[in-house]
Amino acid sequence: MWLILLVVAVTVLIADLITKIVAVALIEPGDPVEIIGDTVTFKLVRNSGAAFSMATGYTWILTLIALAVVAGIIRYSHRLGSIWWALGLGLVLGGALGNLIDRIFRAPGPLRGHVVDFMSVGWWPVFNVADSAVVCGAIGLVVLTLFGFEFDGTRSGGAKDADDPARTDSDSDTATGSTQSDRQAPDA
Repeated sequence: MWLILLVVAVTVLIADLITKIVAVALIEPGDPVEIIGDTVTFKLVRNSGAAFSMATGYTWILTLIALAVVAGIIRYSHRLGSIWWALGLGLVLGGALGNLIDRIFRAPGPLRGHVVDFMSVGWWPVFNVADSAVVCGAIGLVVLTLFGFEFDGTRSGGAKDADDPARTDSDSDTATGSTQSDRQAPDA
């Protein structure tokens, strides 16, 4: 599963880096490019804060948080047993790395760099591919948790299915109402 996580994370990271390079090269700050009227535009913004420009002035703290998230995902990735968790964590990892690269390497300096945002949809704040990946991955992980899908591929609570190796014959007997005496071995 760690390979799926790696492929998703690298794909997100490459897409984020390429789109940011193109945005910086082609979009003039303060001169949005209209895609669908003024509802969908490309608008170059340098964001020193977190998502939606929150926590501006705390760039170094956001950088440390991103480093901790990346380290945590990498540290526990060997325990992954669910393709869906690998996908969600891959999205979060790729997005965190994409914005982390901006914070480390872009002006005004290491650990204080501003993230390049360039996509604007309606009233929604300007964002980038990395932001989208982090949000989609996080929503996916919350949904997995709510439906009882565990990190290691097991199901929690009452959400066991017939393919679950933890399910015993007595579980299925209880569910169907059959008893041991109801089941007879066929004569040989």
